[in-house]
Amino acid sequence: MKQTHTQQKAGGISPAIYGLAALIVGIVLGVVFSPSVPDAVQPYLPIAVVAALDAVFGGLRAYLDEIFDAKVFVVSFVFNVMVAALIVWLGDQLGVGTQLSTAIIVVLGIRIFGNAAALRRRLLGA
Repeated sequence: MKQTHTQQKAGGISPAIYGLAALIVGIVLGVVFSPSVPDAVQPYLPIAVVAALDAVFGGLRAYLDEIFDAKVFVVSFVFNVMVAALIVWLGDQLGVGTQLSTAIIVVLGIRIFGNAAALRRRLLGA
């Protein structure tokens, strides 16, 4: 029997609690250690963050539609970030990195706002 998001794991702890706990631990570690981003990676970081946000909003939408699959989410998350970084790197090699970065932000932004609108309709009925 496949477990839905409304069911709980054995022991009474909801799987969403693990995600929330990991988020809090990550934020605390980031604040405490203040990691720096290497110069070579800095051009790719904004694109990677937007690609990751796209995967997160897609995952939230799937969760509320009760079709969430953790494997699909992880693959989507990693693949989105890698493809976006690859496209920006390729653009840098061709000398058009800024234009490709803008194109990626626009495409992922449209997807994020589409998912956000679906979440709004689902949660607020509006």
